Amino acid sequence: MNDEMTMLLKHCTLCPVNCGADRTRGVGACGVSGLHIAKYYLHPFEEPCISFQNGSGTIFFTGCNLRCAFCQNYEVSRAKRGKAITPQQLADIFKELEDKGAENISLVTPSHVIAYLLPAFELYQPKIPVVYNTGSYEKIDTLKRIDPFVDIYLPDMKFYSPSLSQRYLGKDNYFDVAADAIEFMANAKPLRLRENGKMLSGCIVRHLVMPLCSSDTKTLLKWFARSLPKDTYLSLMSQYTPVGDMEKYPELSRKITAREYAAAIDTATELGIENLFVQQRDSSGERYIPKWDF
Repeated sequence: MNDEMTMLLKHCTLCPVNCGADRTRGVGACGVSGLHIAKYYLHPFEEPCISFQNGSGTIFFTGCNLRCAFCQNYEVSRAKRGKAITPQQLADIFKELEDKGAENISLVTPSHVIAYLLPAFELYQPKIPVVYNTGSYEKIDTLKRIDPFVDIYLPDMKFYSPSLSQRYLGKDNYFDVAADAIEFMANAKPLRLRENGKMLSGCIVRHLVMPLCSSDTKTLLKWFARSLPKDTYLSLMSQYTPVGDMEKYPELSRKITAREYAAAIDTATELGIENLFVQQRDSSGERYIPKWDF
């Protein structure tokens, strides 16, 4: 790790939380100090152009700078699970997944560990595409540090409304921050697909359709259609599953209805969004949540 990144960790401002924690001594707002992972494996359930034939070589990093009330990976995002590794060990994992036939290397929730990712890429740069899978609460300056090593961006766009994002994420400025970050990502990586449909470069924006949030979804899709390059993909996800303690959020205690999901698809179609992934109605459920190794 170079001196610049060490200094950033000593007064961490890698993400918009700007917690200023000394992560060489203790944890930041993300819940972690060093580099921790909860699982890595060939993941078969991403978008078809990502998982493709052999699965995406997915690495789940412990910790998160958001506090999503509905997080399906709660144990990982809240740093209750995870194994400490070094950048050298992470580079070895890149190679291991590549050797197993992974279609790409997918980094899940990586923004708070970029200081460790950079030396790992210096040790070994995969010969397959690298996917940056993020909740999108990102700083542009931090994205610029990792961008030379990224081929595909896979950002979430969760909410437009400040009141919804404050209630469910603890961040009333989520949309403003995420919109800037996603516009950077979408413009940074033009779409490149092989003839067989495998993605080599590009951006897929994910939106999880939520109960009672149809109006917010409609507003987000209008933003997507007017603000992002036409080759940007949209992935409309129907997989919301109530997990954990929902007593504070009774409105989230059910899955979405067929009508709510159909309304989202209809809006995307009316807006002329052509690069669109949709999910089957049976895509929700705890069977799709990974079994954590560490």
